[in-house]
Amino acid sequence: MVTVRPDTAAAVPAASLWCALAAAILGGLLLTEGLGLNLLVVAAPVVLAAAFAARDAGRRVRPWTLVWSAGGAALLAVPFLRDAGWPTFLALMAAVGAGSLALHGSRTWRGAFLGSVGVFGAVPPGLRWAWHGVREQAGDVRDRWWPVVRGVLAAVLLLTVFGALFAGADAAFADLLADILPDLSLESLPLHALFFALVLAAAVGAARAAAAPLKWDRLEGSRGAPRGRLEWALPLLVLNGLFAAFISVQLAVLFGGYDKVLEHTGLTYAEYARQGFWQLLVVTLLTLLVIALALRWAPRHGGRGDLVLVRSVLGALCVLTLVVVASALRRMDLYVDAYGLTRLRVSVTAMELWLGAVIVLIMAAGATRAHWLPRAVGASAVAAVLAFGLVSPDGLVAEQNVRRYATTGKLDVVYLRQLSADAVPGLDALPEPERSCALRDIAEELAAQDTPWYATSFGEFRARRLLDERPVSPGDPCDNARVISLTEYY
Repeated sequence: MVTVRPDTAAAVPAASLWCALAAAILGGLLLTEGLGLNLLVVAAPVVLAAAFAARDAGRRVRPWTLVWSAGGAALLAVPFLRDAGWPTFLALMAAVGAGSLALHGSRTWRGAFLGSVGVFGAVPPGLRWAWHGVREQAGDVRDRWWPVVRGVLAAVLLLTVFGALFAGADAAFADLLADILPDLSLESLPLHALFFALVLAAAVGAARAAAAPLKWDRLEGSRGAPRGRLEWALPLLVLNGLFAAFISVQLAVLFGGYDKVLEHTGLTYAEYARQGFWQLLVVTLLTLLVIALALRWAPRHGGRGDLVLVRSVLGALCVLTLVVVASALRRMDLYVDAYGLTRLRVSVTAMELWLGAVIVLIMAAGATRAHWLPRAVGASAVAAVLAFGLVSPDGLVAEQNVRRYATTGKLDVVYLRQLSADAVPGLDALPEPERSCALRDIAEELAAQDTPWYATSFGEFRARRLLDERPVSPGDPCDNARVISLTEYY
């Protein structure tokens, strides 16, 4: 029976316990107001707790460990740079996956998939492991830890007493303390306690996984029973022929012009573009599934002949699929020209580009018979999510729609008003009163927020600065704006 149970973990290092405690305190104090620089500050002691545990367990740092660690750290910078919640959420999920892979070091497909979420399974044993470590070191509390505890308590007492006196003596100093220190009112204590517990669990779970990770690679199953050449190749050759026929039509459209096609189909320009993109996106996803199943049942008893057959048939399918990806992206480009850019269209375009990159990786792995494909696909997903966050999707949507407005005079202000503060630099280029109409809701939301410095993103900071330099017009600027609400946004 295959088991993924880890090796017996060594005793938890005292350094890991201190780092986990520091991370929990920082998380309880800083994460309740939002995400920004505070996320990087809290993550630092979590990483140190895992590093100390791995060092004491004798684990070595491998190249892929550095790749996953660097990717996870870069992803945690996205909430600091961007105000929009959706790229931040994707970045956080991808950072957790990358960090978990750094702790587990999986190589196979099953290992890479399960290893990306394996850190959650390490939390319960990690809490027990940390508790046993605390009990084992409890005998040294009076001699080693108690002086530290007394010193910290004395420092907190002095800061509290004298800080309160200075704040009462000078209103400017009181405002400075309010901006710097987190809110520790009685009403916020349950939320602080919740984040303290969550970060503590995450830190000890990461340390436990670093010391004794689960062996997910042991779950790698055997390949499927090989099929005969005719049984395996015939369906794929037929599918390749269908792909080639579709691509021939696309080339005819490209050289014959869209006007001729629209004349025969009876569709509008935008309808033709919209009609095809979603189907082609599904085609790309299904092709990856077909390739996975074909590799599972590929013939492999005929020596070099089978290898040439598999590479030829699947290589041709990959090349044809890349052309389909290009066709889908072209259709999306036409759709955006007709109706503008939206968050959904940015997202699905990014996904289509990533799927194309995965197909290229499959082709490279097939040509070299390399075993790095599972980890390379995971790394490409991390890179894609990172790039998605860094390009600022909301800013991209705003900039494209403003450029389109300059050439067509069409602008959906109702939609643009729903964007985040990342869109302010792009919307700031609009003429009045359209500019104030598009920025009014964002400006009101920013004015209502009282976010501390450690939870303020760069996107929010930049938006506040621009709106302070050029405030929105008073009253209701949308009364005189050319507001056009389009219906084709999905």
